[in-house]
Order: sequence, then C-alpha cells, then structure tokens
Amino acid sequence: MIKIIVFAPLLASIIAGLGNRAMGNFAAKVVTTGALFLSCALSWPIFLGFMTGAESAYVEPVLKWVQSGTMTFDWALRVDTLTAVMLVVITSVSALVHLYSWGYMDEDPDQPRFFAYLSLFTFAMLMLVTADNLVQMFFGWEGVGLASYLLIGFWFRKPSASAAAIKAFVVNRVGDLGFMMGIFGVFLVFGTTSIPEILDRAPEMAGSSIGFLGYRVDTMTVLCILLFIGAMGKSAQLGLHTWLPDAMEGPTPVSALIHAATMVTAGVFMVCRLSPLFETSQMALTFVTFIGAATCFFAATIGTTQTDIKRVIAYSTCSQLGYMFFAAGVGAYGAAMFHLFTHAFFKALLFLGAGSVIHAMHHEQDMRYYGGLRKHIPITFWAMMAGTLAITGVGIWFLHIGFAGFYSKDAILESAFASGTEMGQFAFFMGIVAALLTSFYSWRLMFLTFWGKPRWEQSEHIQHAVYGHHEEPSEESDDHHEHAHASHGDGTAGYHPHESPWVMLTPLVVLSLGAVLAGAIWSHSFLDSAEFWNGSIFYNEHLIHAMHNVPTWVKIAPGAAMLIGLAIAWNNYIRDPGAAGRFVGMFGGVYTFLKNKWYFDEVYHTIFVKPAFWLGRKFWKWGDEGTIDRFGPNGAAWVVAQGSRYAQKVQTGYLYSYALVMLLGLVAAISWVMANGLGH
Repeated sequence: MIKIIVFAPLLASIIAGLGNRAMGNFAAKVVTTGALFLSCALSWPIFLGFMTGAESAYVEPVLKWVQSGTMTFDWALRVDTLTAVMLVVITSVSALVHLYSWGYMDEDPDQPRFFAYLSLFTFAMLMLVTADNLVQMFFGWEGVGLASYLLIGFWFRKPSASAAAIKAFVVNRVGDLGFMMGIFGVFLVFGTTSIPEILDRAPEMAGSSIGFLGYRVDTMTVLCILLFIGAMGKSAQLGLHTWLPDAMEGPTPVSALIHAATMVTAGVFMVCRLSPLFETSQMALTFVTFIGAATCFFAATIGTTQTDIKRVIAYSTCSQLGYMFFAAGVGAYGAAMFHLFTHAFFKALLFLGAGSVIHAMHHEQDMRYYGGLRKHIPITFWAMMAGTLAITGVGIWFLHIGFAGFYSKDAILESAFASGTEMGQFAFFMGIVAALLTSFYSWRLMFLTFWGKPRWEQSEHIQHAVYGHHEEPSEESDDHHEHAHASHGDGTAGYHPHESPWVMLTPLVVLSLGAVLAGAIWSHSFLDSAEFWNGSIFYNEHLIHAMHNVPTWVKIAPGAAMLIGLAIAWNNYIRDPGAAGRFVGMFGGVYTFLKNKWYFDEVYHTIFVKPAFWLGRKFWKWGDEGTIDRFGPNGAAWVVAQGSRYAQKVQTGYLYSYALVMLLGLVAAISWVMANGLGH
C-alpha cells in the first residue's frame, strides 16, 4: 500500500509529462488527479490506524541503493506515526489542489505540463517524509526544490516568474549547503546515514567535541545547526526567507501546494524527525527557538502592509512556520506537528479562496481594487471566513472549543511559556505580538475584499476585460480603498464578479471542514498521547503537564491579542476608513520600512547580488574572453591565420621560385648531413 501511495504520483507525472499535448488536457488531468485521490484514499486508513493503535511502525524495502566501503544504505520507505501524519497532509491537500486546478487552469494551453509538475512535486515530498536514511531524505529534499523551480517559473515567458524561480532555487541552495554539510558531519560522527541508528546513538555523543573551521566545538550543536540551516532555507526562516513572497509569481494552486503541504513544511518535518538528535544540544534548540520566534514576528509585521492578496497570505505562512519552529525549539514537537497539520487545511483554504477571488476579478490581485464581494461570491466568502477564523485562533478558552488554529497555536504559545527558559519566554511574547498582527492583517484582508464599496473599476485588469482600455488608478495612501473611480459611480457599472465553478468550490468546502473541525478532533492525540506518537518524535511529558497548568492570563492572552487585532482592523477599514491613511501619514517611515520588507532584498542585492555580478563579469571579460579565449582557441586560430598569410606570399605560382626553394632545401639538407658526418 505504501508503495502505491508514493509511486502513483510519480507514474502519473511521467505519463502526463511524456504524453503532453498528444495525450490531451482532459486525459492528463484525469490520470494525475486520479493518482492523487488514490494515494489520498490509501493514506487515511494508515493515519487512522495509528490513531486507534491498529497500525505499528514498519519499513518497506524498495531496492538496494548504495554500497561503498562502510557506507551502505537501501531505498526503503519508513512508515510510523510521523510519516502517517505527513501522508494525509500531503496527499489530501495535493489531491484537492489537483481538482481545483481543473477550473483555475482551464484556459492554460500547457495543462499536461502543469499537472505533471504538480504530481512530481507530490512524489518528491512523499519520498522525503518516508525516508529511512538521510541520503534518501536529501533526494526528496532536492526533488521538491526542483519541482518548486519548475512550478514557480511555470509561466516562463513572464520575466518576473522566471526571476522568482531562479531566486527560489538559488536561496535554497544556500540552505541546502548547510543541510549537506550536516549530513556529511553525521556520517563522519556516526558512520551511518540510517535515521533510526543515528537517533539511537545520539545520546552517546552528547557533550563530545569535534574540529570545525579550526576550532573545537560541541559535536551535536554543530551538526544540529548545520541541519537546521537546511530547514531555514526550505521553510523560509529569517535570513533565507526572501524567495517565499516572490514564489507568488506561480499559479495560485502552486502557492497553495508549496505553502500548505509541501516544501515549506519539509524543514519542520526534518527537525521533528530528528528531534532526539536536537534534544542532545540545548544550544541548538535555543538557536531554533530564536530563529522561529524572530521569523514569527518579522513576517507578521510585513504582512500588515502588503496589498497583494497572495503576498499577505505568503507572509502569513512565513510567520506560522516560525510558530512551528519555536515550538520544536522548546521541545513541544507534538504541538509543532499539530500546527503543521491544522495549518495545512486553513492555509490551503486561504490560498485557494484567494485564487477564487482572483478568478472572479479577472486576475486582479491588489486588494485595494476589491470591496463588496461577499454578496457576489458567497461560497468563497464563507470559505475564507472559515480560514480566517482558523488562522486567527478564534475560540473560547474556558470551554476549550474553537477553530483549528485555536487548538494548535495556543498549545504552542502555552508550551513556550511553560518551558521556563528565557528563550521560551521571548518566543511566547513574540508569538503573542505576532498573533495580534496576524489577526489584524487577516481581518484587513477580509474587510478590504468582501466589505465596503466596490472599487473594481479602478483595476487595470477589469478595465481591460470590460472596457478594453485602462485608466490609471490614482496614487493614494493606504486609505485608497474607499475612493471609487469618479467616472464609474459606485464602481459596479459594466462588471459583476461571478462565483467559481464547482471543481474550484468543492476543495474549498472540504478544506473548510478541516479548518473548523481538525483542531477539536485531533488535539488530544497530537498533544497529550505518547502512545499516538509511539516514539516517532521526542515526547516531553513534563512539558505537556506544565503546558496544561500555565497561569490563566497565559491562556487568555492569545484570544485577547486576536480581539485587539480584529478591533484595529474593523476601526481602520470599516468604521473609519480614513484611519489607515492617517496612520501612514503619521508613521510614514515605519510604513515604508515594513512595506519594503525590512529592506532585506535591497541589502542582499547590495552585499551579494551586485558583487556576484561584478565578479562574474570580470571572470567573463578577463578570464574567459581575455585569457582562455585569447590564448586558447582564438589565439590558435590567430596563429594559423597569420601563418597562412605568410604562406600565401611564398606561393607565387612561378616555376623558378619553387625550384629555388627546392635547391635551398637540398643545400640545407646536405649541409646538415655533412656537418653531422664530420662531427663523428
């Protein structure tokens, strides 16, 4: 069964990719989507089996892979509780994304290629989460990197899409270098890449030291930090996050797949899979906690200023991943995985809901040109409402009922506080501030999109679609959204948004159920049951007990932060729409700083990109053209050309000239022979 789950998407990808247009759009969609629903249908019984205790961990051999000296490993599929959780997340979201893409990509001429890439992406992620050794995990790790490059740059004729794909690929290579060095270091220390063997022997190496960059350092600390650098790249943590917002250049279904079920969750999964290894180094855990908490806050601040609906949700993903990492950093691996699980449902829902809005608005993505859409696309509205209630963590703490994010995010914050460490307290307060900001930008998105006066006529895309021309929108501050274009009255003339087709709405309904119910159904298993995890992650019973006994104000704080963020968004975008513009006028420097994403891209461009291009040009002009070409092929060609010119002068065509040359040659030859003969 596990082989079918993993390899069905690969087979479908190969068939659709090689068949391409000869196969036809419909056949390619049926093959790939059918394979994903088959994998999904087989994954859920495995997950439910681990919940009920009917399933136990096992390893399914596939083939002999490498045997070189002391390094030996097979290609095998490990199935345990952690794998089962990832299987249902990946296959469920991917199957729904495939179905959704039937409607969203209906007019695209390259549908077989798109669906082949989607299935390849899913296969690579499945290979990653079923890996029994680090090399196999790295195979899946690089596979999702390749597939993301192909999907982000799917519309490769669009320069911004190609640039975004290259950026994602390059930034991830930086993180992957750390991951590779971590794998090399682990093999050097343990003599194996087998994950079970490494985790069994990890406690033996605690406190040992190793030579690294000319210094003696703690062995487990350096190994764990190197591995985590790989996670920072894949999961877009602070410093290696810059590729993630630009990944929005790909089609919206790609955004949902990257942000909800694949790639960005790979880093969190890897840290949880290797949790016994990380538990041997408190310094490494502190580093993980700090990066997660900083990312959580940093990304949330940027999300408050973005106007592109997909970029708001993208920075939300970056922030939510920060929550997962600082949960792992304080030892709450179950809470980290639970948030990964619930986040998959509501984040996929938000992205696909945003895609439905974009579909209704002729591919307009700027929220300032929306407004009043809840009456026109009601199913999309209620789906995104469910996703917003889930991501903001709406719930009643004393009754312990709420939406999915209420259970998982609150558990992370309570675990951070209960850890008792200074870094845990730092993470808790950063998480509370991020919860307030998350509530603000999430409700800001809802209010700008579904409430207020329609502002559609100011959109370039709507102008082009309805009127065949474009009127330049006015350049106003953040309160721009309340000003309708004068020439079109209330902004509704000539255009009426329409709801998406059923193939796009069905995934929204299914994901809405997950956003509403996933937390309540599975919170006990993920958070409180060591039997459920059955050794697949490190389970800290003391931390779980402390988490349930934190002070009341700690339990109330996330809900209070959510209400404050909601109140600010309601005041600025519903009650007093001019308040946002006045804030920008008063704090223009702060707004500009956040709007420009803390200037990370500009700093990286100055420090890394410009010097790299300068160095590349120098190597090109001085090294390649000035040295290699000049003294290599071009130089040889020049010598031959010059020689031919001199040879031409000798070739006169007169018989006496050739006779003279022959005579001189004969004299020279006789002279040489006589000189050598007399010498002897």
